[in-house]
Amino acid sequence: MKKEGAMTPEGGAHAAEGHWDVVIEPSTPWWRLNLGEIWRYRDLLAEMVKRDLTAIYKQTILGPIWVLLQPLITSLMFAVIFGLMARMALPGIPPVLFYMSAVMPWSFFAGVINKTAATLITNAPLMTKVYFPRLIPPLSSMASSAFTFLVQLAFFFVFAAVYRISGSYAWAPGIALLTLPLLIILEMLLALGTGLIVAALTTKYKDLNFLIGFAVQLLMYMSPVIFPLAKVAPDSPVRPLLEANPITPVIEGFRGALLGTAMDWSTLWYSAICASVLLLAGLALFQRAERSYADVV
Repeated sequence: MKKEGAMTPEGGAHAAEGHWDVVIEPSTPWWRLNLGEIWRYRDLLAEMVKRDLTAIYKQTILGPIWVLLQPLITSLMFAVIFGLMARMALPGIPPVLFYMSAVMPWSFFAGVINKTAATLITNAPLMTKVYFPRLIPPLSSMASSAFTFLVQLAFFFVFAAVYRISGSYAWAPGIALLTLPLLIILEMLLALGTGLIVAALTTKYKDLNFLIGFAVQLLMYMSPVIFPLAKVAPDSPVRPLLEANPITPVIEGFRGALLGTAMDWSTLWYSAICASVLLLAGLALFQRAERSYADVV
């Protein structure tokens, strides 16, 4: 937007009585995130979050109730197949609660990756015509997924309280419950960084758009969702692969926080380092993809 003045050949704005409100430059260092600009577009961010939340369950019979039914149905299926039949759940904990404590954070993690990875493709008609900070769509996807996860987390507390009141399970998570904000932040950073990397690469390599859902689904089987890490023998060849997965300490942490299971909290440092590296790499690739985005999408 221009108030008054003329653009010089070098791209600067000079005027006797005014200046340019916004200068769109062709080259922006990846470390220049322009967080102040994102704050100025906070209304757009809020509208996109609202759009994401309403579009998912629009024209459905049960509507927002699906937010609660999805993790519950999945947890019930896992409880029957892997908990009761395969006996992979930890003894002494109701299988439904055991799997719900991992299904909810995993669904949040997978949802952020899948939605963030597709932001540049799904928002192409808007992003090639109107200027706004390109990080707004990924942030809106993460925010809407976080809201859904918090609703599911509240439902878990109600569900666990019913078990305790009925006397069928003495639910007592303990002081580890205070680590929930840290676990949520770590999971958001891991998912956002991974999603930004895939989003930047899919602008040039469209095949990744088809592979990401399949890859995330496979990653679930290399994470302690169906079985706890304690069920894997220390000398098992699978154990190093599970421990190398940065989401493993986070999922184990959610179980420890929500159910009071044993947890090595020092392993969260590994997740924090991986989250930082992935986020920095994701921002760098995402900023780089912006320069040629309109030409390749």
